[in-house]
Amino acid sequence: MIDGTAGVSGRRDADEALLDNPAALAEHDPGDMLRHTASAGAQVRESAALAAEANLAVLADDGRPRAVVIAGIGTAGRTGDVLATVAGPRCPVPIIGHRSAGVPGWVGAADVVIAVSASGRSPEALGAAEAAHRRGARLVAVGAPDSQLQSVAERARAPFIPVPRRAPARASLWALTVPVLLAARSLGLVKVNEADLAETAARLDADADRCRSAAESFVNPAKSLALGLAGSIPIVWGSSPLATVAARRFGDTLSANARYPVVTGALGEAGRGRVGLLDGVFGGLAEGERDIFADPSDDDDGEGTRLRLVLLRDGGLNAEDDTDEPLAVEERRADAVQTLAERRGVRCDVVTAEGGSALERLASLIAVPDFASIYLALAHGLDPMAVPAITEMKELSNQ
Repeated sequence: MIDGTAGVSGRRDADEALLDNPAALAEHDPGDMLRHTASAGAQVRESAALAAEANLAVLADDGRPRAVVIAGIGTAGRTGDVLATVAGPRCPVPIIGHRSAGVPGWVGAADVVIAVSASGRSPEALGAAEAAHRRGARLVAVGAPDSQLQSVAERARAPFIPVPRRAPARASLWALTVPVLLAARSLGLVKVNEADLAETAARLDADADRCRSAAESFVNPAKSLALGLAGSIPIVWGSSPLATVAARRFGDTLSANARYPVVTGALGEAGRGRVGLLDGVFGGLAEGERDIFADPSDDDDGEGTRLRLVLLRDGGLNAEDDTDEPLAVEERRADAVQTLAERRGVRCDVVTAEGGSALERLASLIAVPDFASIYLALAHGLDPMAVPAITEMKELSNQ
């Protein structure tokens, strides 16, 4: 174990045996990140109920907006990505994520601003809510009850959805996302119905059960994924716009929970350049020098660090939908990159979407990777909740 002067502690090499020891997992997870992550299904149900009490119907009184701006940073900002991909290419108005304080200069009375902050005090969400109020834009706010954000919403006489904060924002993705989706539904921009929410919550519950700490590695998809990633440089690519949102979410959690460097993005975009990583010094060049009979655990001092590809495959939902690219193109591209990885000896994990709606399919691509990032942290002796660098950066930035 290494104890750093800045409160950093952990081990460089993953302890695989620890993942099959529930008591040790609990000891290394004092903030209950596993339990908070397992609450994703409950978050969907709770936030849907809270949004129903917020009288979002008033948003429709002034008709369809010119544009919708989702203001927030980190996990709060990801809610805008989810909304955009669930709304899809047929959405009649642009959905724009805004990750800095204030709002774009063109925002005015014809627009809607949805300000999101798990704590209810992020400068980005607060600045956007105040600017929206000054400019006469319709405002919706999502965040912790009795927070500064709620005060701004009350002054603006805008709907506020009070989402209880029980964990870091990254463990509350679904609690923050559902109110954003339901606000957009009130504006006529998405077709998320109660059945979609119920099925998504059920999917998250089922995946939480499959990924529970008592389930051993050989039957636990999250533990298996974590062990495959251990000691590697992960590349996470999504085969479709929906899968790309999940890929970027996995990058967020791998960085924050497990402290792993990671490359994420859209597979189509990767094919124009980043797929070259498979040929590089951590990819094909390194794999070409590997003894095929050697034990991967024999690599010493990080000299054997290799790429590990994680491919999130969507497979599409409705063939008749207007999409950026035909489903067949996305499928051929995903098959191609798996073949490329195999030819270069780069190991590849595949997570395939399941479900009857875009929201449920997205949930199926996010749930297992969320748990995997936590198990990877625990295998390295890291507390997935307490991230000293995040705390220190906030303190240094706010001096």
